[in-house]
Amino acid sequence: MNEAARTLALLAERGHTLAVAESLTGGLVAAALTAVPGASAVFRGSVTAYATTLKHELLGVDADLLAARGAVDPEVASQMATGVRDRLGADWGISTTGVAGPDPQDGQPVGTVYVAVAGPAGTGLSAGKTAALRLNGDRAEIRRESVRSVLELLRVELLGNARAQDTEHNGGNGCLQP
Repeated sequence: MNEAARTLALLAERGHTLAVAESLTGGLVAAALTAVPGASAVFRGSVTAYATTLKHELLGVDADLLAARGAVDPEVASQMATGVRDRLGADWGISTTGVAGPDPQDGQPVGTVYVAVAGPAGTGLSAGKTAALRLNGDRAEIRRESVRSVLELLRVELLGNARAQDTEHNGGNGCLQP
C-alpha cells in the first residue's frame, strides 16, 4: 500500500475528511490521493494556488506575511493548510510550498520546501504541524518527495492524534507508555 492509500485508510477509519492546498506540487498531492479507489469517501478537494496572490485570495494567507517573507515560508505553509481545511470544510488540511527549481525563489534555494498539516478545528492539533525540508534532486524529484513528505506528516499526526485520544478515553494520565 502506498503513502496516499495508507493516509486515506487512516482518515476513513476515523471518519475524517481531508483538503489539500498546493503550490510547488501543482496538484500532485491531489492526483496521488484521487488515484486511490474510494478516495472520494474522505477527500474533499484541493486548491492549487501557484501564484502568490492566490495564497491570500483563496486560502486566506496573511497578505503582510506574504509581502514580508514571500511564499516559501513555514508560516505560509501553516496558514495554507488551515485555510484550505476551513474553506473546503474538511477535518484536516495539508499544504505544500517551496522551490522546485530550476531557479531560487523569494531568496530561497532550490529544494527548500515547507509542508504543513492543520488538524480538526477546536483540537490541540488545530494549530497543526509544519516540517522544513531541504531536498536534493531535479524538479520532478523535489516535487515527488514533497508529496510523499506531506502525506507522511499527515499520517504521523493522525497516528499521534489517535494515540492521544485513546489515552484520554481510557483514563490515562497523558503519558504514552509502550
